[in-house]
Amino acid sequence: MNIILLGPPGAGKGTQAARLVATRGMVQLSTGDMLRAAVKAGTPVGLQAKAVMDAGALVSDEIVSALIGERLDSGEAARGAIFDGFPRNAPQVAALDRLLAARGVSLDRVVELAVDEAALTERIVGRFTCASCGEGYHDRFKPTAVAGTCDVCGGHQFKRRPDDNAETVAARMAVYRGETAPILPLYEARGIVRRVDGMADMDEVAAQVAAALDEPVAA
Repeated sequence: MNIILLGPPGAGKGTQAARLVATRGMVQLSTGDMLRAAVKAGTPVGLQAKAVMDAGALVSDEIVSALIGERLDSGEAARGAIFDGFPRNAPQVAALDRLLAARGVSLDRVVELAVDEAALTERIVGRFTCASCGEGYHDRFKPTAVAGTCDVCGGHQFKRRPDDNAETVAARMAVYRGETAPILPLYEARGIVRRVDGMADMDEVAAQVAAALDEPVAA
């Protein structure tokens, strides 16, 4: 299957994509990762992208489409692709349609991890890790057994990501809404959008994603 997996930062999209890669042999096509890899490898498209980025400009849809085309033609996505970061607007939706149609395949599902923004903000803002061993904790959902002491290594130093604050999360949410709003109606009109509860535990979300993918596509 070829799918788009949507979800704001912190919704667990990366975790679910990794599970699909592991369990179904799909490949995650992340725009940012592909650009970096192509530039590093010095492919023709990568060299084009590097020249654009070195000039301080944004990489065009044509270059991104060419990168995706390269990956699709490589055979990596024979068991399905998860598109990440593309498309983000109506012209990119059309570009992806053309890329897939040229290879005799189509987009099967758009799966959105629906979240409660207030609860997701609490989930993100409350997380912290042990500075020594990296064990993850949460102020409310997974505090240390003994205040100020890591359960795993006994360390007393903890750290939080500097961008794990309410203001940054709100800005990320706004960006996500702005990027998904233009494309969801286009895919909803095709009847391929499915929403799952992104606030459930990881295994339940995975089960819901699997059910959404295994549901027969209406003719």
